[in-house]
Amino acid sequence: MLIESRRRAYLSAMQVVHWLPRAELPFAAPSRPELLLPVAPVEDLEFEACPAQPAPSAAPAAPQARAERPKIEIPRPGSAPKPAAKPVEAEEQPPAPRPVRVPPPRFALQLLRAGRCLLLVELATGQPFQSRDPSYLLLKDMLRAAGLPDAPQLIGEPVRWPLLVRGNMDQGPDAARDFVQGFIAARLEEAPCACLWLIGLPAIRYAGQAEAEAYYQELKVDLLGDAWALPGLELLMDEPQRKADVWKAMRQLMARWKSVK
Repeated sequence: MLIESRRRAYLSAMQVVHWLPRAELPFAAPSRPELLLPVAPVEDLEFEACPAQPAPSAAPAAPQARAERPKIEIPRPGSAPKPAAKPVEAEEQPPAPRPVRVPPPRFALQLLRAGRCLLLVELATGQPFQSRDPSYLLLKDMLRAAGLPDAPQLIGEPVRWPLLVRGNMDQGPDAARDFVQGFIAARLEEAPCACLWLIGLPAIRYAGQAEAEAYYQELKVDLLGDAWALPGLELLMDEPQRKADVWKAMRQLMARWKSVK
């Protein structure tokens, strides 16, 4: 049951200016006398649009031909609307996915020379070695156990990555590997070595192209030759039980740099 205000809103939405109910409507405003003239019966519709108000006359006005109303499609409940057709070009040429930008790795490495061996050592703090650093004292002990000079020579400044704080230059893992390997290869051209020690995971990853599973193993690296993968000095101090594995592997490789004269 509709109230008068809602009924008029529905009729305005249907663009019905004049209308006449078939029966008396509850809560409806009083009808004007000129609208109570007889009209043609309507079977399917509740309301009928009426023409403009005719002049008062004793005889009933002849019904005029009704104009055909535009057909409005109302979606039924449960029926999904039909999707709009997509252009053919959009289907044939999907947008290219954006490349995922990998953040640059962060590490600091120091290259040293001890006898006929080169050592690429991870700097856990990012700062150069000091003579009384516990990690540097551990490195000297390892060199003495290997039969090498315990006062290694620093070669250049530490390699810190990323190189630039700002800029659009690629500083991802691949660029870091190419830079570290190129730096070591240049030093090997100046003076070859019998074995390259890779101490610490960043040294193993970006110079030896290996991961932590390669600890204590000998590696064959393109452009760099034979290498030996070792845990970082800080890790050896935190987990002393690893020193036994280092010593076991060292005894098998010691002849490599001792036999070179």
